[in-house]
Amino acid sequence: MFLKAYIGLYEIDQLLILLNIQHIDIIYELLLDLLKIILLLISIAYFTLAERKIMAATQRRLGPNVVGLFGLLQPLADGLKLLSKELLIPTAANTRIFLFAPVLILILSLIS
Repeated sequence: MFLKAYIGLYEIDQLLILLNIQHIDIIYELLLDLLKIILLLISIAYFTLAERKIMAATQRRLGPNVVGLFGLLQPLADGLKLLSKELLIPTAANTRIFLFAPVLILILSLIS
């Protein structure tokens, strides 16, 4: 018996209704936007690496070359270091304001 691997548009619509997914195009657009943001962040990290290497060359010193081949994993190491840093909250500070202030500044700068 030969199995035919063809699904028509009607079957896809019925499957989406069964899974209760009416707005698959919105989900698709959100995934594409997320992919664009991730690629943008990765490119910024490698532009920063290139800038650090150029600054090191102008100062006649070695740039970031410890992690990976020619330092290509340096942005990944920098990101992991940033994520693993310990959050220190001063004892005399108002905790809510101390944690909410950077979020507020980011939101206000994105709005303007």
